[in-house]
Amino acid sequence: MSPMTSENEAAVSAAVAKLYDTYPFPPEPLIDEPPPGYNWRWYWPTAYNFCTGRLPETEQVRILDAGCGSGVGTEYLVHLNPQAQVTGIDLSAGTLKVARERCQRSGADRVTFQNLSIYDVDQIAGQFDLINCVGVLHHMPDPIKGIQSLAAKVAPGGLLHIFVYAALGRWEISLMQEAIAMLQGENRGDYRDGVSVGRQLFEALPENNRIVKRDKERWALENHQDECFADMYVHPQEVDYTIDTLFELIDASGLEFVGFSNPQYWSLERLIAKAPDVMERAQKLDRRAQYRLIELLDPELTHYEFFLARPPLLCMDWSDDQRLLAAYPTLTPCLSGWPSRSFFNADYQLIQVSDSEYEFLQACEASAGKKETVADVLAKSPLELSEVRSLQSRQLILLEPSE
Repeated sequence: MSPMTSENEAAVSAAVAKLYDTYPFPPEPLIDEPPPGYNWRWYWPTAYNFCTGRLPETEQVRILDAGCGSGVGTEYLVHLNPQAQVTGIDLSAGTLKVARERCQRSGADRVTFQNLSIYDVDQIAGQFDLINCVGVLHHMPDPIKGIQSLAAKVAPGGLLHIFVYAALGRWEISLMQEAIAMLQGENRGDYRDGVSVGRQLFEALPENNRIVKRDKERWALENHQDECFADMYVHPQEVDYTIDTLFELIDASGLEFVGFSNPQYWSLERLIAKAPDVMERAQKLDRRAQYRLIELLDPELTHYEFFLARPPLLCMDWSDDQRLLAAYPTLTPCLSGWPSRSFFNADYQLIQVSDSEYEFLQACEASAGKKETVADVLAKSPLELSEVRSLQSRQLILLEPSE
């Protein structure tokens, strides 16, 4: 790396740190109890199940929150994973101060924080079973160097969960970012001035302006907070991806792409099932080309969220009836409104289950800790094996192999 490149990276990193020292992010309030709800991507058993089809062999794992910000995600990682050792790193000392207080107040005491750039994560000893990196790589001057630094810290059989911005759904944001920067001129880097300029622009623009309408549709609820407005519109460094550039980033990591954690969006059937000829043509494309086609036809996507893994990943195929019958089923803890025949699933989507599915799920919950197999539960709550597989594929139950 040339000295000039190194100096530029340092300058950009310093500018990003200054933004978050000025506006610690995310700005969620600090509370004196565990945070409400859940994010299944941050709960080791459900994240591992999504990637492998089975429960992990242990919950005594090491987790890294890379670019933890004010500790909102870190707090969840600690409370959702009571047997894990959690580490949070961030380059903003001011934001880390908030993260420490947040976790201290809510009782998330199994966490260690370090004021550290992702580039320097090799300074932490050992590897991690789960690395969570949400909303960070796209703010780094060299995201490829960043993802490579993280990939080196993923343990064999471990997972890297990433969230980065998508260009097509953030087009209006990028326009406003450029407009604010132009108007700031030499004041760019004064983030309070940038927020002021942006607020005045939104007040002045006509109500039917495309940027204003998009902001009201998608972002206005959170952007009443200056921390969110600054993060969105006056950030000093941002890379927005398309499928093509995203997979350049993924390929550079050297890890395996497991899949997007919002698979419903990446369904061709959702968009073109009514055109069988077009569907047939689309299915002949390779998988990455299919992803690109989907985002072109539905350019609302504002971010990509996905898992990478370091082999060997112990994936499980439940197509064998005897293997399925011998497995130990567990009701997923990431449900809201349970017990009921109508409740919110792991993605907070309202679903309904049949009476027989409901009885089976109740029996799974009652069998917790008893090492009862699927066959044992079916003896009390009959269900077709295809329905059991459906419950597993929808992450309503988690399966542990008996072998």
